Amino acid sequence: MRRRSNRRRLAGALACVALVIGAATAPTALAGPPVNTGSSDGPEPQAPADNPRPVVPAIDRIQKITDRRLEVYVRSPTMGRTLPVEILLPKDLSRPRPTLYMLDGRSASNEVNNWTKHGGAVQFFADKNVNVVLTLGGPASYYTDWQHPDPVLGNNRWETFLTRELPALIDAKFGGNGSKALEGVSMGAEAAMMLAMRHPGAYRAVAAHSGCYAMGSDVGQAQARAIVSTYNGNPDNMFGDQNNPAWLAHDVMMHADELRGTALFLSAGSGMPGPFDGPGNPDSRTSVIFGGPLEAGASICTMALADRLERMQIPATVDLPKVGTHSWPYWAAELPKAWPTLAGALGVS
Repeated sequence: MRRRSNRRRLAGALACVALVIGAATAPTALAGPPVNTGSSDGPEPQAPADNPRPVVPAIDRIQKITDRRLEVYVRSPTMGRTLPVEILLPKDLSRPRPTLYMLDGRSASNEVNNWTKHGGAVQFFADKNVNVVLTLGGPASYYTDWQHPDPVLGNNRWETFLTRELPALIDAKFGGNGSKALEGVSMGAEAAMMLAMRHPGAYRAVAAHSGCYAMGSDVGQAQARAIVSTYNGNPDNMFGDQNNPAWLAHDVMMHADELRGTALFLSAGSGMPGPFDGPGNPDSRTSVIFGGPLEAGASICTMALADRLERMQIPATVDLPKVGTHSWPYWAAELPKAWPTLAGALGVS
């Protein structure tokens, strides 16, 4: 891991404040689609009246996009509905293989994961011997288990779905060998690190791009509350009021020791405009004005976690480019940089 000088707590606070301001004021281009109501993609799973057996997780149906790109609909008792995930399959289906779970950012859509729409995942993984599972839906959810259903964002029990319900179904149906890794961006970066921290040993590797990782601090909680509020959700439904211990229980910085033994890749740009913010990008004005401060904050958050890991002698690969805004062209460029860390931990050549 690259050595970085220790940063004062105030710097981390300022970073989170920058993310709060950016999240609350970003225009539609960054904020993503309209508010997701959390409605199900199928009927709510329930046992028949004459059969009291509990409903168990199951694959309801599979819709083919291409021979190697599928939309899989999963009945989730925990989520109380059938919801889709997307899966990318390798060329060689003859032998078991590991699975990479990819989490979206704050503007996660039910229709498509931004890793495939903007991040180049389909092309990048075309020659990789790994199953890639991409979440669909869950905007501003942090892919965690909320304490209460939200009137706007619905019933969010993503942690249980992603760690207990989904993996066994994917492995059984699509030749998984039980080895798993996580990769996430922005909100999904913090979510990926939280899942790995809260389930030590469950994931062999995590790649986190442009996230903040201090959910339990005052400023970290303020940032998360702002993110949830941008989609008209009630943050108290996630982890309770500001004094609820659940906020601290999801703080990666506080519980960083739980990441020991997991291969880690962290990245964030500086916030300064770079090669993808020029005239050739129609969203360059948005990415510079709003994505610049957001990424500058994420960079300081990332350095703070990298410094903590280094002090704890927990290895991590850290990439901090001198330029880059909070936008998809830069995250697409990080995909091949993160892959050696993920592939090495998963045993993929």
